[in-house]
Amino acid sequence: MQDPTSVVFVHKQILKTGFVSHRTINLNSKKTYFSFKRAFDVFFSISIILFVFSWLYPIIAILIKLDSRGPVFFKQKRVGLHGRIFNCLKFRSMYLNKEADKKQCTTDDPRITRVGKFLRLICLDELPQFFNVLRGDMTLVGPRPHMISDCEKFRKEVSDYHVRHIVKPGITGIAQVKGCRGETNGFLDIYHRFQWDMFYIRNANFKFDLLILHKTVLLSMRPMFKLLQTKPKPRESFRRIASWKN
Repeated sequence: MQDPTSVVFVHKQILKTGFVSHRTINLNSKKTYFSFKRAFDVFFSISIILFVFSWLYPIIAILIKLDSRGPVFFKQKRVGLHGRIFNCLKFRSMYLNKEADKKQCTTDDPRITRVGKFLRLICLDELPQFFNVLRGDMTLVGPRPHMISDCEKFRKEVSDYHVRHIVKPGITGIAQVKGCRGETNGFLDIYHRFQWDMFYIRNANFKFDLLILHKTVLLSMRPMFKLLQTKPKPRESFRRIASWKN
C-alpha cells in the first residue's frame, strides 16, 4: 500500500481537486498567469542560451576541465512539480565524490573546487538550469528544488512541506532573495524557507516574478562588484622599499 503522506501520492490528490488539503490555495484561478509565465520562461531561456550561454559555456568548460577531473556538467535527481523526479543540471563545482546526491554543500566545503567556488559566488553554476526551464522541468521563479533525500527529511520536519510542490521549482525564488541560501541548519531554517515559499505560492503574479528576477540579478552581481572594488594590498617588499626611501 502506498504511503498516504508520500510526495507523489499527495500531489496526485492535489492535481485532481485543484485544492491543497485544508488550505485556501486554488491554482485554477491563476490559469492565465501560468500560461503567460510559461511563455515568458521559454522566451527568456532561449534568449539566455543564445546570447549568454553560447559564448560563456566554452570558457567555463575549459576552466572546469583545467581545474579538476570529471565532466563539465553535474546532474542531480531533484523533486519537481507534483513530486516528479527530474535531472537538475548544473556546472560541476565539486570534485567527484560519492556524497554529491546525499550531503548538502556546506560553508568552506572541501569538495568545492577553486573554479567551483567562483561559479557559486556569482551563481554561474546554475546557468545550465535554463535548459531545465526550456524542457518544462523548472520555471524561472518558484521554490527551489531539493534533493530527494532532503525532501524526505524536510517533510518529516514540516507537516505541510509537500504543498510547495504544487508549482514548478524555480531557478530563483523569494526565499533566496530574502537570504535563505546554502545549507539548511535545523528546523528553523527549513521552516523559514517553507514560509517564504508558501508566501510566494499564495501571492504569485507576473509583477512579483519580475521583482524577484530583478533582485536576483542584483544579488548575483554584488560579489563581483565587491571584488572589483577591493584594492589589492601592496606587497611587503614594496613596503620595505618605500621605507628605505623615507
